[in-house]
Amino acid sequence: MTNDKDFLSFISGRDTQYSIRDTRINRGLLLVISGPSGVGKGTIREEIFTIIPDLTYSVSVTTRFSRKGEREGVDYYFVSKDEFEKMIKADKFVEWALVHGDYKGTPLDFLVDKLQKGEDVLLEIDVQGAMQVKKKFPEGVFIFIAPPSWKDLEKRLRERRTEAKENLEKRLKDARNEMKYAENYNYLIINDDKKVAIKKLESIIIAERCKIIKTNLNYKK
Repeated sequence: MTNDKDFLSFISGRDTQYSIRDTRINRGLLLVISGPSGVGKGTIREEIFTIIPDLTYSVSVTTRFSRKGEREGVDYYFVSKDEFEKMIKADKFVEWALVHGDYKGTPLDFLVDKLQKGEDVLLEIDVQGAMQVKKKFPEGVFIFIAPPSWKDLEKRLRERRTEAKENLEKRLKDARNEMKYAENYNYLIINDDKKVAIKKLESIIIAERCKIIKTNLNYKK
């Protein structure tokens, strides 16, 4: 049976306008998921790793306090604002933003290293950060997670009870603005059913791993 590497060698030796992107052999696939607070991004992200365990998760750095159940180095790297600002000056982030009053950022060295090794990396970041990443990695796959309705999102945020009242109102205001960014993404997943949303994300990843890229539109026989 011909394996992936044999097939790539075969295809590259032919006169063809197509090339095969197999992220296990070439550069890794960058997957970015975003969406407003309370939409369920974290839950979807956790579940997709049980289905596709060979994904690599890029852990973000944040200055906010950890919530119950969150683990250092697993969910986030928790640092002080002074530490974060030093990292900004040292150009340690591929993206960073001030979100709901706290800094969040994606470590640059980690991301580049994993992609160059051919690993598929998933980022779960806010829309501000995603737009920064898109400028630097336009070949990435950008996936927006949205609620079925604004009323549903507001209910989720209020029932979560992880924020003081003034912080909650800020998150609701920010969420309205975040929803406007959906048109800048490659895919939209409406999270009205968690199992269906996870299945859609799995399908997107599988499809992107199997994609054939047109590289020479001027090809002549």
